[in-house]
Parts: sequence; C-alpha cells; structure tokens
Amino acid sequence: MAYPLKKEGKYSYLEIGEGTPIVIMHGLMGGLSNFDGVVDFFPKKGYKVVIPELPIYAMPILKTNVKNIAIFVAKFIDYKGYDRVILLGNSLGGHIGLMVTKLYPHKVKALVITGSSGLYESAMGETYPKRGDYEYIKQKAENVFYDPAVATKEIVDEVYASVNDRNKLIRTLSIAKSAIRHNMAKDLPHMPNPTCIIWGRNDTVTPPEVAEEFHELLPDSDLFWIDKCGHAAMMEHPDAFNKILYDWLRDRGF
Repeated sequence: MAYPLKKEGKYSYLEIGEGTPIVIMHGLMGGLSNFDGVVDFFPKKGYKVVIPELPIYAMPILKTNVKNIAIFVAKFIDYKGYDRVILLGNSLGGHIGLMVTKLYPHKVKALVITGSSGLYESAMGETYPKRGDYEYIKQKAENVFYDPAVATKEIVDEVYASVNDRNKLIRTLSIAKSAIRHNMAKDLPHMPNPTCIIWGRNDTVTPPEVAEEFHELLPDSDLFWIDKCGHAAMMEHPDAFNKILYDWLRDRGF
C-alpha cells in the first residue's frame, strides 16, 4: 500500500479522504493492502476510508477472540471521534463488523460484509496447518480465489511467514476457533442496521448459501453477487465491488 500509516498510541491505521468514515476490518490472513481498490476509489467519492491494524497478533492469547477485537474497533471509533460509521469487513473482518454492530448498534450507520465468517466457514482453522510445506500453503492461498493467479508470490510468502511464526500461528488458531464459537445466527434477526452483502459466486471458504443465510436472517439487508469470484471480492473484482457498494450507499442515502 502506497499510503503511510498513522501511529498514535496503541493504534496504527490508514486514513484517506474526507467525509463519512468507512472503517475497514481486514481478515485473519489478510492485510490492509487487500483493500487497495476501495482506498483508491472511495476518497474520490466523498468518503473517508480508515483501516486500523487489528491486534490479532498483539493481544494476550486468552483474550484473542472476535469479541475483544470488536471492542478494540469500537474504542478506535471513539478515539477518532466519529459519530456513526460505515463498517466494511471481509472474512474474519466481516465477523468483527457484525460483532461491533451487535454490541454497539448506535455507532454503525451501515454494515458491509463480504465473505464473512459468523455463520460458517471452511478455513485454515479447521486443521493444524502444515507449516513447513510451502506448496500446501500456496494451494490454500490459491483456493481463496476463483482465479488462483490472484494469489501472488507476495501473498503466499506473507501467509507462509505467518503460519511459520509460532506466536502468530497460536493466535491464528485461537481466533479461528473463536470465530466458530461465536456463531451469530441467533443474533442476526435482532440487528436492524442496514447491511450490504457482497459475495463471490464461487467462494469455497464461505460458500454462497452462507450469503443467502445472512440475507435471510438480517432484517434490513441487500445481497449482491459477483460471478467468477472467490472469497475476497474486493481483491479479485475491485471495480465491480466498488460499483456495487457505491450504488448501494447512494441508494440508501449514505
């Protein structure tokens, strides 16, 4: 990512543009650069894009769970003095966005989820990763996308380094198990915040029926599909993703 991070106290974050804040939460194996397309597009349309680095690898192991990271995001929103924000999350980040919305609905103007956990996922957390096997990690990374070429060597190297770092691996497994424990099926019908669901038709991590269940359970949601697309729509089809989201925000008056 070409933009410098701001570091203030315990927060390290990207902040670009002026206007209604879109606060982005990255996934477990993802990074801030996964949202380059969003960062390039929305500040030109009158939005402030903000991506905090989530403390997935910095929290004490017993506190490394979805709820505590959601509390961290809520405190960050307060720290920045934002009134009500648009939350956008992919994968684990979507789950965190859902949890923030459940715990602090008054802080959330709208929620956007793509490839979100919270109901079901088939991810690296289901088995102990084969740490030393680069080809295995490469295949796992490629499986996230419809087009395996999106999993560049840089992305694969980053994942490989994470699962071969004992501290990161322990926390990766801890939060993956936490995501499974924090199933939100019973919570969703009580969450009336407007929600935009953008999903890849070919997502194998959180399959299409997961998106349909989110849409069915959330009281005020709209579901949009992107064809030939896997688990990270904003990376694989950034132009389509941005258009869907921008049109939805305008239709909703956000």
